[in-house]
Amino acid sequence: MSNGDIFLGEVIGTAILILFGAGVCAAVTLRYSKARASGWIVIAFGWGFGVLAGAYTAAPLSGGQLNPAVTLGIAVDTGEWGRVWVYLLGQFVGAMLGAVLAYLAYLAQFQANVRTEGTTDGTAGEPVPTLGIFSTVPEIRNPVANLVTEIIATVALVLPVLAFGLTRGLGESGTTVLIVSLLVVGIGLSLGGPTGYAINPARDLGPRIVHTFLPIPHKGGSDWGYAWIPVVGPLIGGALAGLVYNLAF
Repeated sequence: MSNGDIFLGEVIGTAILILFGAGVCAAVTLRYSKARASGWIVIAFGWGFGVLAGAYTAAPLSGGQLNPAVTLGIAVDTGEWGRVWVYLLGQFVGAMLGAVLAYLAYLAQFQANVRTEGTTDGTAGEPVPTLGIFSTVPEIRNPVANLVTEIIATVALVLPVLAFGLTRGLGESGTTVLIVSLLVVGIGLSLGGPTGYAINPARDLGPRIVHTFLPIPHKGGSDWGYAWIPVVGPLIGGALAGLVYNLAF
């Protein structure tokens, strides 16, 4: 694979991932969405399907890593660092592109960003918070606990992803990506409650940057004081998973 193929594959695949992921969060969150308030299970499966679509699309060009934590884990395990920067650049560019596409898909809903419950005329109300559509927001703000959650959840992602590579039948059948997608759904259901399971620095930071600049009415802040946790936590988790895999398998 050339550097150009890797970059293009990671841009396209990560953009699809974030389009699906931010899209399902918008569908569940925004006031005038037909899927409004459909719940956490819908969000978990939406992100899983995003991994499915993005990784299968990117696989012929780049292998479909789509996540700096996965890229870091692979590099720690193999010792091959030469193309890490290409993967990371593609992933962050793709994440920002996917966030913009999700915004455009729900443009009318973002422009009508108000709640109408509790009003007498149904025309005004409290604005719907939008940051959670793009990036993670902890349920309880505790930096140490939030960081630990992200590290554990990312190890739970990256270590199995590396181990799946040893399962010959998965690779021969082409179902590895499908299994990883189900793994992401499982992480969301089991470990997503405390922080929203970033488990991917590009998935959180890229859309957070986009949220900062998008002209969303009543959008609120982008919570940059928290932004380091869903970046540092997954990177630590990815590195730990690569180290454990290298030592144990």
